[in-house]
Amino acid sequence: MKKFQENEFIEFASKVGSLTHFACQRMGIDPELFVNWRWQMKHQLQTQQDFAPLKKLSAHQELCFDQVSKLFRIGVTPYYAALAELSTNSGVAIQALPVKQELDDPLGAKDPLDEKLHSPVPEVVHLYPDRVAFCVAMLCPVYCRYCYRKRRDEEPGLHFNRKILDKGIAYIASNPAIKDVLITGGDPFIASDESLEQLLQKLTAIPHVEIIRFGTRTPVTLPYRVTKKLCSILSKYHPIWVNTHFNHADELSPEACLALRHLVDAGIPVGNQSVLLAGVNDSYEQMRDLCLSLVRQRVRPYYVFHAHLVEGS
Repeated sequence: MKKFQENEFIEFASKVGSLTHFACQRMGIDPELFVNWRWQMKHQLQTQQDFAPLKKLSAHQELCFDQVSKLFRIGVTPYYAALAELSTNSGVAIQALPVKQELDDPLGAKDPLDEKLHSPVPEVVHLYPDRVAFCVAMLCPVYCRYCYRKRRDEEPGLHFNRKILDKGIAYIASNPAIKDVLITGGDPFIASDESLEQLLQKLTAIPHVEIIRFGTRTPVTLPYRVTKKLCSILSKYHPIWVNTHFNHADELSPEACLALRHLVDAGIPVGNQSVLLAGVNDSYEQMRDLCLSLVRQRVRPYYVFHAHLVEGS
């Protein structure tokens, strides 16, 4: 594999003795490989055996793997698995590891926001007159157990499929009312720098598009993806906004904080969208600690989402 060229994460980790080195010692691999975001995606942990070097599973968690994987995929970056093991709070692991309750949900809907009903062309959700959600990706670094797009596992989707993207761009270009485009997925940052820049070039060429937002959880679950190079590319197409998705203060590791620093130092405003989750952030103290930790990193606590009635959550 090509050697990772941007060593800011390696240099930073060596100074703070961080999670990166803990995980590399457990897995017996070179830190320069571990901080390669493509390596992280290629080596997502998907079975209980995969977790053995990094995260000790409870008997209940082991029992859930085979059954729950039939409902919704399991995938966790080695980085996030190590974070879950190092955290003194179970709120990190709860978000990523399957639980039996996913199978016992008689009330949930597959598409609680009726996104498919409001998709005039594939992967463009046009719910409000002046803005759209553009679902450009299928892949995620971690498949959150409370995801409200679990249905996409059963749909013929895309991951930066050029034909589908071009149809979406044509729709946006044809509708002058659209001022604001939210690029989401899956996780749109799980694409090459070149693919992201090509998408930005096409969207910023549309005269009536005034704001572009990204929804990404990579600062939380795969911070090595948020390099200075990526942020430099994004900063060429301002106004760019990034909304990320921390749910617990323990997710603000040194690596995550460095990723956030790259974004805000590039002049990119960062907001945080939290989901109110039982056992994760459903107390005053937990939410206070999360919000204060975010503000220290120059991230604005932006949304708190009340849970949708999602099938399998």
